[in-house]
Amino acid sequence: MNKNYRPRRLTMAGCMLAALVSTSSHATTILYTQNFENPNPGSFVNDGADVNIFNTINTLYGGQPAGFQFAQANTVETLLVGGTQAWGTGFLDPQAKAGQHVIGMLSSVQNDLLGLSFNVGNFKFLNFQVDISSIDLSAWGGPFVPSGGLAPVFKFSLFDNPGGGTGTGTGGGTLLSSATVTGSLSPLKNTFDWTNHIVALDASGNTNGNVILQIDELVGGYAALDNFVIAASDTSGDVGQGVPEPAGMALLGLGAAGLAAARRRA
Repeated sequence: MNKNYRPRRLTMAGCMLAALVSTSSHATTILYTQNFENPNPGSFVNDGADVNIFNTINTLYGGQPAGFQFAQANTVETLLVGGTQAWGTGFLDPQAKAGQHVIGMLSSVQNDLLGLSFNVGNFKFLNFQVDISSIDLSAWGGPFVPSGGLAPVFKFSLFDNPGGGTGTGTGGGTLLSSATVTGSLSPLKNTFDWTNHIVALDASGNTNGNVILQIDELVGGYAALDNFVIAASDTSGDVGQGVPEPAGMALLGLGAAGLAAARRRA
């Protein structure tokens, strides 16, 4: 996502209209965007080495938009980009994609998981666009990436979630689909090397539209994610156009009924 993009503030009515226009024009509804640039006030704490480890992702970014909640297993960190503590230099971002904050996950030592819950209505796919990068920590048990570097591999899984609650997908819901993506190897532990990916997760077979997107790093030791765009669509890989920031959108407030109504207008 372009960090220089400055979205307009939208009213609830404007958000609902945008959702309907997006749906009828493209059979796609944007569910969520997040570039992690605006943690909730007072929630980011540099616990050392430019890492927020003790406050959860939900503490930092829950309620963006109102009502949205994350679920996580183990410690999913928020990293400060452009600081001075990590590796004695701070985390470096020569591609200028990270902004000031990104999130990081372990694939080794412990199995970090992140879960996001949505209602896809009657749409066929949940499409997910994300930037991923290898990176490593200089504290908190790190380094975790093997010597010489290792390209990160992430798995994105979609689970049925008939109860509609938050979770990481480990609660027994039926696995609907999954996909893996591989980033590039960055030989420098303090430097991001971002690659962009779009995965199309088949939502067919869900009970009532409610699903959980699970994010899991499989390989790499440690890696970062940023710039989420998540959409429900009838087209594989379509994440829509003109994406607003979380603070300016309330599409999740449409809920199952609103999405179904929008879908019928398509």
